[in-house]
Amino acid sequence: MPHDTYHALAIDGGGTKCRLALLSDSGYESVVSGSANACSDFDGTVRSILSGVEQLADRLSLPEHAVRDQPAYMGIAGVVDPTIAERLRQALPFPQMKIEDDRRSALRGALGVDDGFVAHCGTGSFFAAQKSGEQKFVGGWGPLLDDIASAHWIGKRALTATLYAFDGLEEQSELTEALLKMHGDTASIVAYASHAPSAEIAQIARTVTQYAAQEDSNALLIMRQAASLIDETLQKLGWSEGKSICLTGGIGGHYKRYFSPAMQTSVVAAKAEPLDGAVALARDFLRELSN
Repeated sequence: MPHDTYHALAIDGGGTKCRLALLSDSGYESVVSGSANACSDFDGTVRSILSGVEQLADRLSLPEHAVRDQPAYMGIAGVVDPTIAERLRQALPFPQMKIEDDRRSALRGALGVDDGFVAHCGTGSFFAAQKSGEQKFVGGWGPLLDDIASAHWIGKRALTATLYAFDGLEEQSELTEALLKMHGDTASIVAYASHAPSAEIAQIARTVTQYAAQEDSNALLIMRQAASLIDETLQKLGWSEGKSICLTGGIGGHYKRYFSPAMQTSVVAAKAEPLDGAVALARDFLRELSN
């Protein structure tokens, strides 16, 4: 793409990774950087964004200012209020920015402009409804107080189940035995949970889904609890039988098998990825600037 004219920068920042795309006449070129949650790790988020800019410049053999000078649309996890957005604005070297949380990028990518519902369950989670162009979001308040059915939520529940099984409050299973062996003892599990980053605890969800596929009792219970919470939340958002549901995020797609038959038949594939949603919103931002 050496002869392309570049127009904008789109950023989709999440708790596991931050993806950046430089838009041009022929499409976009993208790179992946580190995690980005402006609420739980502001400085790390800034580093991930700037590292991504550097990667894009290297990939395209451009000076860094050629990337930084583009109008930038950012959908960043943890932008829970205007104060955090303004703090990011002051910390980043882009002349024109539109900063929002990452929910709109994921919704735009999943549904485009169509009506439907989204249960986004990655490192964190949120839920959304879109009807006739109107959008409603719930959740996304972070790992300490929210993020139900997220990979981090699953990871925490698995560690808790391991402690309960050790106490004899729950039955041991291959999942809890594997986690106890992995950490060595219960004290190490408690210490780990108290300091490990949410993205690291979220990695335990992969182990849970693997054991659930093998009918492990504790893994199944955790996955069914999460699916029940998704069901309950979507119904509160207005979902009813026949209305489309997109399951997005790293663990989102694993929940379909745990839904009721009516909800299972409503699950549809996402139209595109959250980065594609951020790209579409970056193009919208360009149109706003030109008006």
